[in-house]
Amino acid sequence: MTDDAPVIVIVEDDPHIADLVELYLRRDGFRVYVASDGTAGLAVIRQRRPALIVLDLGLPGQLDGIDVCREVRTTSDVPIIVLTARDSETDSVLALELGADDYVVKPFSARELVARVKAILRRASGPRRDDRPVVELGSIVVDLRRHEVRRDGEVVPLASKELALLAFLVEHRGMALTRRQLLDGAWGVDWVGDERTVDVHVRQLRRKLGEGLRLETVWGTGYRLD
Repeated sequence: MTDDAPVIVIVEDDPHIADLVELYLRRDGFRVYVASDGTAGLAVIRQRRPALIVLDLGLPGQLDGIDVCREVRTTSDVPIIVLTARDSETDSVLALELGADDYVVKPFSARELVARVKAILRRASGPRRDDRPVVELGSIVVDLRRHEVRRDGEVVPLASKELALLAFLVEHRGMALTRRQLLDGAWGVDWVGDERTVDVHVRQLRRKLGEGLRLETVWGTGYRLD
């Protein structure tokens, strides 16, 4: 492990899970810092400026994982993978709506979690394409070169996955795309998870961009951007 290795912050109150995830991440060359509650987690995140956060939703104390996710998203678009229990689907959806990039259900494979960490970091550090266009969708302007979306001239803040999904829809506008195609295009072909993740992010795009975004549901297939 070198000083320039990516930093991962784990916010998890179960010491067995935290130790296992830390062990596997360190084996793969990451620098890892662990916090056991939300308050300590935010302090470590602000101090270490991680490349990615692994965040348990069921944290003890005044700040749970949802609170931490919401707070981080006010100042940073750092990738976040949330850890959730099987019976907390509502929390998982809320975390995605707040801008989490992925979620993993407990109990989980540490190898699978590390694979997801690597996949997200590869996409986050991928080459930028300066030849991508500026696309006008009525009152909405999608600037794929600057990774920026404006509505009526005002910048609309989007989470990284929301922007990636919108960019893929823009690049394939007019086509009916399945949820699997959208996942492969925006999340990467190596992403493993529930296809309903797409529905959550589509709802967020519609909420933030309003009726000007002509994003249609194609029943039995997926979605199409006109």
